[in-house]
Amino acid sequence: MPQVLVHFDEATLQAIDRIAPAAKRQRADFIRKAVKDALFLRETERMREAYRLQPDTAEDADHWELPEEWE
Repeated sequence: MPQVLVHFDEATLQAIDRIAPAAKRQRADFIRKAVKDALFLRETERMREAYRLQPDTAEDADHWELPEEWE
């Protein structure tokens, strides 16, 4: 796994260590999850905005009230 060096100010690092102590090797896991969560949130917001700008039409939507039999 590639490594990335990230610098935090002292207050942020202390806050991270209160939640995920470095001694228990939780700090890196916490930071990885935080980054993944932020990326997911950003992508979800981007997708939401794209749908807001160009919503599906009724013709584009599936007709769930008339389900087809799967064969």
